[in-house]
Amino acid sequence: MVRQVALLALGAVVTASKVSPVQKVLQMMGEMVAKGEKAMETEKKIMATYDEWVSDENTRLAQNIVTATSDIEKLTAFITKTDNDIEVLGSEISELDALIQQKEAELAQATQIRESESVDYSANQQDLAESVDALQRAIDKMKSEDYDRPQAMMMLQKMAVNKPAMRPVLAAFLAENVMSRGSGAPDVAAFETKSGGIITLLEGLLEKFEKELGDVESAETNKVQNYDMNKQQLTDLISYSNNNRDEKAASKAGLTSESGKAKGDLAATQKSKAADEKTTAEMNSIHGQKTEAFAGNQEVRKQELAALNKAIEIISAPNVADSYAGHVNLAQKPSFLQTQSTSQRVAIKNRAAALLQNRARLLSSKTLAMLAEDIKANPFAKVVDMIKSLLAKLKEEAAAEADHKAWCDKELKDNKHKRNKKTAQSEKLSAEIDDLTATIASQGKKIATLNKEQQDLTKAMGEATSDRNAEKAENVATMADAQAGAEAVKSALVVLREFYSAQSTGFLQQVPEMKSYGGMQSAKGGIVGMLEVIVSDFVRLNAQTKSAEIQSAAEYDSFSKTAKADKIAKHKLEVKTKLEKDQTEFDKSNAEKMLKGVDEELSKANAYFDQLKPECIEIKVSFEDRVAARKQEIQALKDAYAMLDQKTVE
Repeated sequence: MVRQVALLALGAVVTASKVSPVQKVLQMMGEMVAKGEKAMETEKKIMATYDEWVSDENTRLAQNIVTATSDIEKLTAFITKTDNDIEVLGSEISELDALIQQKEAELAQATQIRESESVDYSANQQDLAESVDALQRAIDKMKSEDYDRPQAMMMLQKMAVNKPAMRPVLAAFLAENVMSRGSGAPDVAAFETKSGGIITLLEGLLEKFEKELGDVESAETNKVQNYDMNKQQLTDLISYSNNNRDEKAASKAGLTSESGKAKGDLAATQKSKAADEKTTAEMNSIHGQKTEAFAGNQEVRKQELAALNKAIEIISAPNVADSYAGHVNLAQKPSFLQTQSTSQRVAIKNRAAALLQNRARLLSSKTLAMLAEDIKANPFAKVVDMIKSLLAKLKEEAAAEADHKAWCDKELKDNKHKRNKKTAQSEKLSAEIDDLTATIASQGKKIATLNKEQQDLTKAMGEATSDRNAEKAENVATMADAQAGAEAVKSALVVLREFYSAQSTGFLQQVPEMKSYGGMQSAKGGIVGMLEVIVSDFVRLNAQTKSAEIQSAAEYDSFSKTAKADKIAKHKLEVKTKLEKDQTEFDKSNAEKMLKGVDEELSKANAYFDQLKPECIEIKVSFEDRVAARKQEIQALKDAYAMLDQKTVE
């Protein structure tokens, strides 16, 4: 039917245009060749663009992987060294803690001893000082009054009673007196008058006590100096150790923080590197498949074009085209420009001019606008040369301008690389989050659908069971009625057949003049026949109902098994999908955390780029914008040329 409609349409076209069928076929095949060549060139252009993109992506990803590998090595080395430094600092801090504890204990012990010695010194020094003072007053008193020995002894004893400090003096005096007597020397009173000898003795004791007091004070001074020196040394050592310990603790805390940050950066870098490696492998795999498909497509297109050209050559031969061969000679396929009529060329030229004017407005391109005006004012052949010349000129300008391209210093380049990297990571994570969000929504819908389908299956199984039971009961009743009806009708047939058979025999034996009534003989055939039909209907009804019951039971059993299996499968799939949805939500949460960190780094990089702008960006229109605008102008020219020649411009 479709072919008939196509042939009718083709016939209408041929009739309307006064073109023979052979000419029309050749024209259609020529258009197919032109279309195939254009499609072939378009496919080449698309594949070239794809190859370039894959090459650029491989370069970018390879650079990312190299950078990540270098960063991983640096971070690993840094973490190893930092952890070793942390361990060394921990050991040094422990040693300093032990030293500080030891020196603080030594200082506490020395202080305790010094305090005990000071208490003893104070008591001893006070006793000696008081003794010296009391002895000096006793000597002064004896000198002012001329005491004899007994009087001096009594005075000293009274002073010893009233002043405890005199007790050591009295004991020393008595000891000296005993020693002087024991030596055989005469009593002091026997050689000296009054108290002259006693005073001499007391002055000797005074000198002795003063010397003892001086020794005690000198010893105390030495002890105080030694303690102060030891205390100063211990205090300085403890202070120095505490400062050293605090510095090492601060260094350890700083290194611990740096190590933790480096470990986080290492994990992120390793993950980023793995993602780039995976992307590279997948991209190259897909590119290989696309390349193989492209090569196959190109070969098929070449073969198709060869076949079309060969067909044109064959059909254009005189023995095929017959009388039309003189008018249609397409043994060699002419170009589009050679076959176009003048009116067609003008129309195409106007469309090309309109295309360039439209692109000129979109791109604000004076060059395209001027060319569009020139196209309108010049002949068709010159227009093509003008477009070719302008294309060459624009390409030369693009090449020349590329030589003058300048970039900013290393900071701007590094910043751009970091922003691109973080932007790519952010976009990738955002896309991943969007995909995960869509996946979660899809999984949620799938879970709801599976749940609804299980409910529908449960409902359908219940309805099917109810319908089956009702249908079975109806079939059983129908078969019982059919069997009973068939038996009843059979019994009636037996009766009627016997009756009509007997009446028929008796009737033949009667005399013709004496006809007797033998029943409705004329109707017996109809009644018996009808009953026989009824019996057969009952039998058929029973058989059909039985067959339908068997088939319905089998279909119900099959449906039940299938529905139960489907329900179990859907339940398992629902559980599996729920687990996958939970995992997807977990992955999304992790991706959102990573995106937050990447966006923070990107924000910092953008802030730094804003600081670099005044120093690094000096032109209003960037090189990339100029290249993009010129590329669009070139593409517009190519499109215009393709419209004129119906071929893709190289």
